[in-house]
Amino acid sequence: MKKAVVLLFILVAGSLLHTSLAIADKAVLEKQRAENPRVKLFTEMGDIVVELFADKAPISVDNFIKNTNNYHYDGLIFHRVIKGFMIQSGGHTFDMSFREPGRAPIVNESHNGLSNIRGSIAMARVADPDSAKAQFFINHKTNKRLDATATRPGYTVFGAVVSGIEVVDAIAAVEVRSMGMYQDVPVTPIRILKARLLNPKTWTALPEPKPETIEPAYEMPVPLIR
Repeated sequence: MKKAVVLLFILVAGSLLHTSLAIADKAVLEKQRAENPRVKLFTEMGDIVVELFADKAPISVDNFIKNTNNYHYDGLIFHRVIKGFMIQSGGHTFDMSFREPGRAPIVNESHNGLSNIRGSIAMARVADPDSAKAQFFINHKTNKRLDATATRPGYTVFGAVVSGIEVVDAIAAVEVRSMGMYQDVPVTPIRILKARLLNPKTWTALPEPKPETIEPAYEMPVPLIR
């Protein structure tokens, strides 16, 4: 009888300890997640929250947050949408006029171990690996062909959607068309009404490059529709 009571006590104690450790692990995990900056994109089709991985892509995250804090993304549209691939924003207004962010291009950080999986957010660029400025895309599906390899740089992943993936799906499903030189433009513009950093205390700005290393770029927007 005593052995049975002792065994029962051991089992109960073990269960309580396991539960306590699980709660502690969850608390640690939540604390770690809370320490990552998060930006909320308030779009016309719903809200998207992205968590940013400054430990993996410090320059890309810093650039994205500074563009957010400068209100660069407010009012811009998702100008390139391809279902089963990605949705892209960060450069154009509703009539496809271009908005210059006023910041220098950043270095490519695609060799950071992060992959272009579904829901990840990455910097858009042209052929030059170090040409990303403000445009970004959210992967609608996993696109590992966009990842860096040993012989070439890829597209820098710097965060992931933690809330609103259904909004990404909805945007990816809209009807698109060609507009002048641009393809896959939503027929009905989908704006980012505003973008805001939700937890500013989690982010410390990186030093800005010396002014003489930045070439100011001023480009007047030219409407494609008159």
